[in-house]
Amino acid sequence: MNTIRLTTAQALVRYVAALRARTLQGELPLFGGVFAIFGHGNVAGIGEALYACRDALPTYRAHNEQAMAHSAIAYAKAHFRRRMMVCTTSIGPGATNLVTAAAVAHVNRLPVLLLPGDVFVSRAPDPVLQQVEDFADATITANDCLRPVSRYFDRIVHPAQLLTALPQAVRVLTDPSLCGPVTLALPQDVQTMAHDYPEAFFAPAVIDFAAPEPSAAALAEALAVLRDARRPLLIAGGGVLYALATDALRAFAEAHGVPVAETHAGKGALPWDHPLQMGAIGVTGSPAANALAAEADVVLAVGTRLTDFTTGSHSLFGQARLVNLNVNAFDARKWRGVELNADAGRGLAALSAALPMWRADPGWQDRARCGADDWRTDIARLTGVRDVALPYDGDVIGAVQRSAPDSTTRDIVVCAAGTLPAELHKLWRTATAGGYHMEYGYSCMGYEIAGGLGVKMARPEREVIVMVGDGSYLMLNSEIATSVLLDRKLIVVVLDNRGYGCINRLQQAVGGVPFNNLFEDCLQGSQGAPRIDFAAHAASLGALAENVASIAELEAALVRARAARRSYVITIATDPARTTDEGGCWWEVAVPEVSERAEVRAARQRYEADKRRQTP
Repeated sequence: MNTIRLTTAQALVRYVAALRARTLQGELPLFGGVFAIFGHGNVAGIGEALYACRDALPTYRAHNEQAMAHSAIAYAKAHFRRRMMVCTTSIGPGATNLVTAAAVAHVNRLPVLLLPGDVFVSRAPDPVLQQVEDFADATITANDCLRPVSRYFDRIVHPAQLLTALPQAVRVLTDPSLCGPVTLALPQDVQTMAHDYPEAFFAPAVIDFAAPEPSAAALAEALAVLRDARRPLLIAGGGVLYALATDALRAFAEAHGVPVAETHAGKGALPWDHPLQMGAIGVTGSPAANALAAEADVVLAVGTRLTDFTTGSHSLFGQARLVNLNVNAFDARKWRGVELNADAGRGLAALSAALPMWRADPGWQDRARCGADDWRTDIARLTGVRDVALPYDGDVIGAVQRSAPDSTTRDIVVCAAGTLPAELHKLWRTATAGGYHMEYGYSCMGYEIAGGLGVKMARPEREVIVMVGDGSYLMLNSEIATSVLLDRKLIVVVLDNRGYGCINRLQQAVGGVPFNNLFEDCLQGSQGAPRIDFAAHAASLGALAENVASIAELEAALVRARAARRSYVITIATDPARTTDEGGCWWEVAVPEVSERAEVRAARQRYEADKRRQTP
């Protein structure tokens, strides 16, 4: 057996760089590169190995570990999980900064390989700089924080361990049912240790992504439910996009007259103007989709985790039989649905082939088409030009989409938290899979700009529009500088409602008084609330930037932004109180049983009444 002597870090990097994947664009490297912030826990080992391999596996410098992991996660999502990235950090705060992003990847079933540095296995210099010491367990390090938010975790304590750890890590990253973050903690002394590795270990391997067929028994059970359905509704989740099953979804809907509603992750599975496209489902859903959900006799949930925002906290379609088509058995078993554990495309094709004569009732199809048409008319009204002193999010969304004639096919909108997810889920129009990039599994403030960078790295030919509230911008904005550094142009639209407007409204909806959300309701010093110039801040990070005072000025600025070659940030003041009233449904937010305030007691009564509609 031929061997090659390499350090642990060199072997890891060489193995990762050799992996290939079959994608829509052909055979490409599985890993698009490595985001790295070097420190004493990784600069000597991993850093040296990456430098030697920089042509085959590019290294990208970032400004914040959480942000660079968000970028890596967004890159994988934009590639429908067919390509991914690596993130490496030093020990201590560099590693723990990954925890929030790892949770984002874990919840959203998205792959990212995390390589945090770790303390010395030898323990000779303990405690080293940034080491977390556990008084009862000497094997615990800061990296153990990553265990509950990793699909696979290993600590490499000997160079030979890579021979088993790396194949297992790649298996998890590329398996559609297991997919999520993988953490390989790398003690800094082990990174530099040498070992004689088999040359065959580094032979280029090509990943073929699995697409499991449904079992005959599960298919028969699902068919028994669907054959009796007269008022079916299909809910498309992210699994439809990750399975590359949009054509299969469209064929199923058209063949059987089944209306389609979409989760945040599934939005774009069917073009916005398709006659059977009902729009968003659930708490942030359209009136058309939610009206059908409330009366459907069968709901076919495809590739969705069935979160509370989709199910209206289990109050929206409790009257319906549920069929869960999901590649992940954990998700397929939710809410006592009939399990159809399979790839979304294979599952839909199998169902359709076995139901050649089955169609939804004609009256149900007519109602769906009329409802969809009415909702599209409402969207045009809600996003149309209005003469208002202070616009709301719907006005801004309309301006962004009007600013380019091909916006529904070319633009990718990126967002994550606050008021915007509800408005975008309802009002954004996209005709392409991936044209709507929303991180709403974890709803992580700060994802937006970093995520936009990852999307642009994955889709450089598309215009990437990041829509972000002022609260999220203030949390994490440093990757504007990275976008300039890497020449990955973003258009960032900052909607400034001077605080946390979304939670301010929720606070009042459950009987609270405005408190500690908008700047005007916060404890302040003698200088009062800061007047933040977001455009000036973005310009200091290297972007082109401007403040605008109206929707007309925003549209003009967007023309300049689209023509620019560098990241462009536009800020506009928006109304913190107004939202789109149309659509939506109940969402369970617990209200105190006891309060001195009448408003809270009234909210508790409403809460108890709403709870009675909840399916146990």
